[in-house]
Amino acid sequence: MPRDPRYDILFEPVKIGPVTAKNRFFQVPHCNGMGHYNPEGHAAMRGVKAEGGWAVVATEEVEIHPTGDVSPYIEGRLWDDKDIPGHALMCEAVHRHGGLAAIELTHNGTSVSNLSSRDVAIGPSHQMTNYWPWQARAMDLQDIRDYRRWHREAALRSKKAGYDVVYVYAAHDLSLALHFLLKRRNQRSDEYGGSFENRIRLFRELIEDAKDAIGDTCAVAVRFGVDEKMGEDGLLHDGESRDVIASLAELPDLWDVNVSPWRHDSAVSRFAEEGHQDFYISFVKQLTTKPVVGVGRYTSPDRMVQLVKKGVLDFIGAARPSIADPFLPKKIEEGRPDDIRECIGCNICVSGDMTMSAIRCTQNPTMGEEWRKGWHPEIIPAKQSSDRILVVGAGPAGLEAARALGQRGYEVHLAEATAELGGRVSRESKLPGLAAWGRVRDYRLTQLDKLTNVEIYRDSRLSAEQIREFGFERVVLATGARWRSDGVGRSHWKPIPGFGAPQVFSPDDIMAGKLPTQGPVVVFDDEHYYMGSVIAERLAMAGLSVTLVTTGDVAASWTAHTLELMPINQQLRKLGIAVVTAHDVTGFDGSAVTLASNYGEAPRTLPAKAVVAVTSRLPEEALYAALQAEPEALRAAGIKTVIRIGDCLAPGFIAHAVYGGHRYARELDAPAQGEVSFKRVVWAPAKP
Repeated sequence: MPRDPRYDILFEPVKIGPVTAKNRFFQVPHCNGMGHYNPEGHAAMRGVKAEGGWAVVATEEVEIHPTGDVSPYIEGRLWDDKDIPGHALMCEAVHRHGGLAAIELTHNGTSVSNLSSRDVAIGPSHQMTNYWPWQARAMDLQDIRDYRRWHREAALRSKKAGYDVVYVYAAHDLSLALHFLLKRRNQRSDEYGGSFENRIRLFRELIEDAKDAIGDTCAVAVRFGVDEKMGEDGLLHDGESRDVIASLAELPDLWDVNVSPWRHDSAVSRFAEEGHQDFYISFVKQLTTKPVVGVGRYTSPDRMVQLVKKGVLDFIGAARPSIADPFLPKKIEEGRPDDIRECIGCNICVSGDMTMSAIRCTQNPTMGEEWRKGWHPEIIPAKQSSDRILVVGAGPAGLEAARALGQRGYEVHLAEATAELGGRVSRESKLPGLAAWGRVRDYRLTQLDKLTNVEIYRDSRLSAEQIREFGFERVVLATGARWRSDGVGRSHWKPIPGFGAPQVFSPDDIMAGKLPTQGPVVVFDDEHYYMGSVIAERLAMAGLSVTLVTTGDVAASWTAHTLELMPINQQLRKLGIAVVTAHDVTGFDGSAVTLASNYGEAPRTLPAKAVVAVTSRLPEEALYAALQAEPEALRAAGIKTVIRIGDCLAPGFIAHAVYGGHRYARELDAPAQGEVSFKRVVWAPAKP
């Protein structure tokens, strides 16, 4: 289909200093867990973004010196010339598809660990490092001269590697340039401290140094966090940040602006809508003639056009939307915006960086697998047999398996036991703040509607006998899982006494509308992800008195990996939900729960008329067991394989279910790969 003329403005070329971007789509820097450890995987992932139409494709933050070592986190490195070839791989991959390659140079200052380099951390003043129980030393003037030299040399290496855009980074409380600017970080009394002009001096010098070194052929961009959402102790968009933009307005070739720290910039959809940063960044274009890029989890092309026409942005920036759909620009360009795989804002992508592992995505199961497995987000091998496939269960695993199998050309029949498609996604998206998660279902249903070789049957609960009668060659069970209500989970291997009572509920009960009739209610969270807090929120919204008890040291402790730990705990308290941490529930008598402390305090009771157990799930595997119980009957029916995928194999995240469904579809009829079915980084001795 031809492109909708309304979106023509998004495909205008834009000059950035000495280089020109072919359109207004800009993949801003984002972490990925590959970086210096796996440059081939990193290059392949960025190359797919360029193939998908992103005009500018940036790295993550790239360390410029061993004193800026952020290990154990896996970011980019450009410490010396030995790192250039790895970066050249990315530049070549991006240039292959007509994109501009950008690199975000940084020294994290007081936010470093130096666990690998074992150097002493440095900063504008003597102070504690942000995340580690040791201190950074105050830089003297020679240190500052050295830092400027390191940055300039890294810019020259960037040019040599082939980058077109080189960043000076001053955002997220992760940069020496920013630390010198911040009053709370900079207590110096020399020419680099005190007054605004002194505190901005190093930031200005870094931009000038980069322009002087590489500005003839490379654009010099600035990434600046205009508001830290911490009041007078931080930068404010209507305070000193405005002075920064005004003072440096025409110096860089591009302004990349956002809110800081990272948890605000990449806020989850539960707490932030699309465009949540617009209020803070909209002033920047009023102060500079240079192009401006900003982010806000934009997936709507109409919203993008509006931002450009209103003079808020010149480039539509994206990290997470480019992860969920690397081909977002191309789909708009080709008149296929309905095919966009929209970001759901769950931050599973962020969890890869936080757990020092390769990036993954709930919506896009190919993310991080471009080099490792050769997976492409839009291209999948054609079918290798005429086998017909029955997929049982239309949750995230079943929907993705049916979609990908259908894309390959197989004849697929998808049977769902209920009238509603989507499984757990449909149920969970009705919980407070999780509506965007329904996009996992909606994208797949949109694609399935276009496939004539896929049939969907609702209200079709199947027995083993019926499946055998159908005679499909392949049977895929995606029957999901159910939440336990007996308390068995992380802390209990057998049921908690009293948890068999009718006043004990599971998350499935709450999602089905079966709520306690009176409080107080105790939500026992032994899972530590989002479910306990969102169930507590749902009950509080129903007018019930709620206490969340968790075995973790903080409510929803795993969400530290998805940047939502703080907003979740703030929300609980805002709603008047009491939180009891580091305690186990050991019994329930109908009027109170018994609590045991993790740290040896005396057991105590807590009033409770009802309990919701958020502990663990059981796979719905009865159908699998019934089929496997009669192998001769399967062979007689012509069924070659019966496979479980998703939660009915092992309950996990929605991302696990989508990945499992996609993996089955990819690997059906493919040659065996051996015990290690993917490429990996293997050590080899260095040449003398």
